[in-house]
Amino acid sequence: MILFKHFNFDSAHFLPNVPDGHKCRTLHGHTYRLTLYFEGELDRDLRWVIDFSDIKSVVNPIIALVDHKLLNDIEGLENPTCEHVAMWLWDKIKVNIPQLCKIKLYETHTSGVVYEGA
Repeated sequence: MILFKHFNFDSAHFLPNVPDGHKCRTLHGHTYRLTLYFEGELDRDLRWVIDFSDIKSVVNPIIALVDHKLLNDIEGLENPTCEHVAMWLWDKIKVNIPQLCKIKLYETHTSGVVYEGA
């Protein structure tokens, strides 16, 4: 069984490694949409893979680290591409919820990344 949970956060960033003149080199912001996927067997008694409340208790403090923040100022996100942010989130969440199997991170309504771990 695979279940999912959505989160949203707003952050500013700039991409320091793109060429001069690239629109993403200047400070700008996004409303990110994060979808986390968790895989596992149904608990025999509870009949769920993981409690949504347990997911929120782990993920909400991590989201608070990036919500309404300049991503470039966060350790490990000095070059905060969508891909890099997804990997950073994975590392923070996976250690606490081993059932995490996939992340979708939308930087805009039409663009994003899917990450399934290294």
